[in-house]
Amino acid sequence: MDDKLLDILVCPLCKGPLLYRKAANELLCKPCRLGYPIQDGIPVMLEEDARKVPAEEEL
Repeated sequence: MDDKLLDILVCPLCKGPLLYRKAANELLCKPCRLGYPIQDGIPVMLEEDARKVPAEEEL
């Protein structure tokens, strides 16, 4: 994931910063507890495609 792209991308719901999780190949929003997938190098920033991060999973 390109660092410059990470600097400008925000969560579409809360407009907060995103963390890149290389192992899961996703961008994570901690406040919303959503993981946005990265497909073919392109972040999919749609709420309906985001993974809901369970409460027991550490962020």
